[in-house]
Amino acid sequence: MAKSIAETRLYRTEMNEKILGEGMKEFNRFFALDTAAYRDGAIPVKMKELMGLVGSMVLRCNDCIFYHLDRCVTEGAERQEIMEAMNIALVIGGSIVIPHLRYAFDVLDELFETDGNSAQD
Repeated sequence: MAKSIAETRLYRTEMNEKILGEGMKEFNRFFALDTAAYRDGAIPVKMKELMGLVGSMVLRCNDCIFYHLDRCVTEGAERQEIMEAMNIALVIGGSIVIPHLRYAFDVLDELFETDGNSAQD
């Protein structure tokens, strides 16, 4: 992973604040809609984050993959749950997903080490 987890989180926070601070109500509305979609509801947050991970992998967005992996770990997803979600992404997206699967494995190992969850299997 090129940037550290802390650097990636900080960059995301700073850039989101810059975007939202611009005063464009359209930006703010979209960000609010995105935030609301991942709130706990009939589907628990952890499951929503796993779904977000699948979508991000299929759409091949490493920034999004990082975000959803980070959230999955934060929400208590176990390694095997994440592996199964990534397998679904691979099945849906095909071989084009493989480079992003490599990235996800790199990030996931670091997230579990950083968050002290490396024992989760």
